[in-house]
Amino acid sequence: MSRQAPTLEDVAREAGVSRATVSRVINGVRSVDPALQDVVRQAIERTGYAPNRAARSLVTRRTETVALIVSGAGDVADEDENAFTAQVFADPFFGRVVTGVVAHLRPRSMHPLLMFADSARTRQQALNDLRQGSADGALVVSTHADDPLPALLADAGVPTVLFARPSRPVPLSYVDLAHRDGARMAAEHLLDRGCRKIVTVTGPLGVSASQERLAGFRDTMARRGHPYVPVAEGGFTLDSGMAAMSDLLAEHPDVDGVFAANDLMAQGVCQILRERGRSVPDDVAVVGFDDSAAAVACRPPLTTVRQPVEEMASVMARLLTEHIQGVRTEPTSVIFDPELVVRASA
Repeated sequence: MSRQAPTLEDVAREAGVSRATVSRVINGVRSVDPALQDVVRQAIERTGYAPNRAARSLVTRRTETVALIVSGAGDVADEDENAFTAQVFADPFFGRVVTGVVAHLRPRSMHPLLMFADSARTRQQALNDLRQGSADGALVVSTHADDPLPALLADAGVPTVLFARPSRPVPLSYVDLAHRDGARMAAEHLLDRGCRKIVTVTGPLGVSASQERLAGFRDTMARRGHPYVPVAEGGFTLDSGMAAMSDLLAEHPDVDGVFAANDLMAQGVCQILRERGRSVPDDVAVVGFDDSAAAVACRPPLTTVRQPVEEMASVMARLLTEHIQGVRTEPTSVIFDPELVVRASA
């Protein structure tokens, strides 16, 4: 005879708690004491109990799934959708977002459903899927300031949390970084090192974070008596950082300091400087942004502004679960502080 599957009562007996307490832990109710949650989870592991997701969904009317949507401005042609997807997976930033989201969802037996909304067709498809209940809510990472998806999700009443402040006011919760403060740290560090011929490689200026980092950098430079900073726009990729640095060197061969708005571009900057016979940091100091894997892989390792992406994504997921469960009914914002991480490049 086959062994009967463990029940909720078995877990309660093993943990020495009530069935209701076990149910609250499994359903992610936050009012349960953390120590008691650990006792229940250990009992679940010992008994091998597995919640019946289908039955649970009938009771809670939830799928225990949240959509993780990487969204654009909607101007990507159908034939370019694969290129957009490839670009997303090539950027370490998105891997860090997934890591943070999963860190929050996994202990709660919730799962992310990855969606791309980079064209009018895929955006409408994602919206329709969410309206039809394919997921309990949405975590949105927008790649363009003009992204219409957040407003559409708000209008549809879909529980949604954004990574980054929306460029247009929309009644949704979001997490973000104090980007201007981070750029200020980069500018001050380069100036304090004695750099005087400083240039910057921005991210794509259709992205709010790029605009904020440029504004913060320029403002600090101006406050320190440097009213003009040469700028080249990049695309948050290594190749774009190389191209931007090549252009800047052609016009400003006496450059002695560079701020690149992300680590991949800063890595490209260092590569071009090395090819042109410039030593980093002896001839040119370089500061990046994000403190991603690229910062450590770069030669020399990058001084960079740390953005705690994993923690930000985990908080984003927490806010969404609170909205889904009705614990939080009004939009909120959580702004994280950057940190300068000093390594060999500056």
